[in-house]
Amino acid sequence: MPDRIHNFSAGPATLPEPVLRKAQEAIWNVAGSGIGIMEHSHRGKVFDRIIAEAEQACRSLAGIPDDYRVLFLQGGASLQFAMVPMNLLGADRTADYLLTGVWSQKAVKEAKAIGKIHIAATSEATNFDRIPKPQEIRYSSSPAYVHITTNNTIYGTQWRTEPSVPSGVPLIADTSSDMYSRPLDIRKYGIVYAGAQKNLGPSGVVLVIIRNGLVEAGAKTLPTMLQYRTHAAENSLYNTPPTFGIYVMGEVFKWIQSQGGLNAMAEHNETKARLLYDYLDSSEFFRGTAQPDSRSLMNVCFRAPSEELEAKFISEATKLGLDGLKGHRSVGGMRASIYNACSLQSVQALVSFMKEFERSNRAAAARS
Repeated sequence: MPDRIHNFSAGPATLPEPVLRKAQEAIWNVAGSGIGIMEHSHRGKVFDRIIAEAEQACRSLAGIPDDYRVLFLQGGASLQFAMVPMNLLGADRTADYLLTGVWSQKAVKEAKAIGKIHIAATSEATNFDRIPKPQEIRYSSSPAYVHITTNNTIYGTQWRTEPSVPSGVPLIADTSSDMYSRPLDIRKYGIVYAGAQKNLGPSGVVLVIIRNGLVEAGAKTLPTMLQYRTHAAENSLYNTPPTFGIYVMGEVFKWIQSQGGLNAMAEHNETKARLLYDYLDSSEFFRGTAQPDSRSLMNVCFRAPSEELEAKFISEATKLGLDGLKGHRSVGGMRASIYNACSLQSVQALVSFMKEFERSNRAAAARS
């Protein structure tokens, strides 16, 4: 078995190898301090510099304006499912949600415990195989906010552009699985949040980018840790943050900069996805599950002619160092997660294996 294999896991997912190498050193001795990053006080000058550099790189990549705060939080995107309505949804208001999969359903469940929810659009009738079309969206009369999940890891669909929302209504986006995979026009959003463990860093850190006007929107009677103002006022240092995760996230931001920024990252991701989708479209054996105009550039979901052949495919791929290809348990099939740090060479290796597997199993497919 080679030292490193091809990692197609949906998350925690592959990280850039230069970042991993630097993190190895930083665990032992970060910034020449003689102390490892996981041992440093979050109140010390070394970590002050680390978190400041991470925020600056985050801002620079997406051109985040000064009237937005960058927060490094904990609790996963799942905690944001609750924090958003806690802070933005008053008792007499309604929030609009666009349903495109399991994670948006989970966000709705949390919001329903806080206030009134309106489903403005959903693709559940076709098992979330597509993104709702603009003409299908029906907003409530005066929503407190509109919430979307930009990329759907389980079903392999992705919003290619943001939906138009009513004037003055903040758009809230869970971007956990495509954050910083492409350019981001932050002015179109009130809040963007993402779990780090797919494109940004290790698990345990949540990036929240929030417009200043929404920071103070929550009631001051909320638990202290659930108010955005708490974390904004203390620059994400109200309590001990996940220092190692923030360090790695900062290094990932710098790596993206070294690759040419978000435009270059988008081109890289489109090239990888096109290679895999072009093969799926030409194959008589495999088939993609998402409708073509809704296909994700991050998670490519596909099926084989039978579940038996799918199990064989996953087993043989794993033995050859192509790991993490089993689809989510709720939908089955296969899934190749090809986030930012996934190389073109990894996708080429996958397509080569798929071609050989198809050639070797045509007879078995004919019998299934």
